[in-house]
Amino acid sequence: MRHLKKGRELSRPTAHRIAMLRNLVTSLFEHGRIQTTDTRAKELRGIADRMITLAKKNTLHAKRLAARTVRTREALVKLFDEIGPGFAERHGGYTRIIKVKTRHGDAAPISLIELMPAGAPAGKAGKGPAAPTVKAAAPKTKEEFEK
Repeated sequence: MRHLKKGRELSRPTAHRIAMLRNLVTSLFEHGRIQTTDTRAKELRGIADRMITLAKKNTLHAKRLAARTVRTREALVKLFDEIGPGFAERHGGYTRIIKVKTRHGDAAPISLIELMPAGAPAGKAGKGPAAPTVKAAAPKTKEEFEK
């Protein structure tokens, strides 16, 4: 049975893993983007999205729940005053992961995780080739039909 198997282990004891992810999410909110390994970024995405959803609610209870995860007061204030209201019209997908390179020492894949721009559209506009636009022909006048 797979009870309580959600999430990645990241080769760390539970307390170390939780502390590391709390530090990563705090850094993400302070700086807007951070570089880390692919697996850490994928695990961080869910936590960051959950914190932004709490920031959109902007209640005392939501602030206390977010304060359990976010380490510094400055990052918490920024989350609730700037980041949360910026995503008020967006329903999920607050972060983006971009694969950057492989680390020189151990060839670990490195990614850049960043917060989406606040005014960006919620749809996946950047995926695939753009559909060609067809211009509608101007309606012909009566003189053009007679010729």
